[in-house]
Amino acid sequence: MKEIFELVREDLVKVEQELSRQSAAAFQPVSEITSYLLGGGGKRVRPALLLLCHGYARGRKVEARSAVRLAAVVELLHSATLIHDDVIDSADTRRGRPSANSRWGNHRSVLAGDWLYMQSFQIALEERNFHVLDILIDLTQKMVEGELLQLAKIGRIDVTEEDTLKLSTYKTACLFSGCARLGGVLGGLDDEHEEALAEYGRYAGLAFQLVDDLLDFTASSEQLGKPVLSDLKEGKVTLPLIYAMENGHYEAREMVARVLEEKEFHSVQPETLVALVRDSGALDRARNLALDYAVRAKACLNGSGHSEYARALLTLPDFILEREN
Repeated sequence: MKEIFELVREDLVKVEQELSRQSAAAFQPVSEITSYLLGGGGKRVRPALLLLCHGYARGRKVEARSAVRLAAVVELLHSATLIHDDVIDSADTRRGRPSANSRWGNHRSVLAGDWLYMQSFQIALEERNFHVLDILIDLTQKMVEGELLQLAKIGRIDVTEEDTLKLSTYKTACLFSGCARLGGVLGGLDDEHEEALAEYGRYAGLAFQLVDDLLDFTASSEQLGKPVLSDLKEGKVTLPLIYAMENGHYEAREMVARVLEEKEFHSVQPETLVALVRDSGALDRARNLALDYAVRAKACLNGSGHSEYARALLTLPDFILEREN
């Protein structure tokens, strides 16, 4: 993915500087957590997507102060959701390091996440653009709604494909869509082309989440930065498991039910369940759906591959499909 991000490398450096400034300016107990989280090696996919879409909309290299600021905003929003997710999931690790809640406790972590949300909107207010605020408010509400939807499904084996795709849309794809839309807005696109970019981001985000779900079965714990099958241990039944349990696959259903009941891998070994899911064809089915979303994302650009930014956006879905962590 580095080749794609090279186009916006200078602006991503500025995003990092903005994130560092915001973290340093925070109240000390918050600053400690935000510095730790933001220094945890995230790929900055969401800021890069906003910057690429801004370049695509403008069609040339331009001064991108507003784009840099809003790219920092979406990364802060993303970081806030990660903190809150880890508290809700009682997660011990994040990106291969102890999670914020395991280091500083739930109370302090939740408040740090709240601060990040508020600071994000404080920065966005400097744009004095109601459309930008509407987009940010809408995507933030949907992410929270997604978390509530997920809580309602935790520990349940009757989760459907429709349920998981709705969760993926709210928890992941909405932020991708908002990043792409914000880039278009700052680049001065009309409503039709702004909407097309938003759809591009939504499909790319769905592909991203599906690859995340697949990596839980195909990657090592070192690549994931967390234990393999940690989603299931936390009570989340993802799409590969749903596909494996379909058509009366009794053995898979029985194993999933035991893990959900025990909330641990006691009577079921992770590698046994991984092998069963792989042999069921579920991974291929989920991978094909991710590929379909990647194709749909590219189609939203409507053949506009003439600029270097357009070519980067056309390539990005392929890199999402090929990522290993």
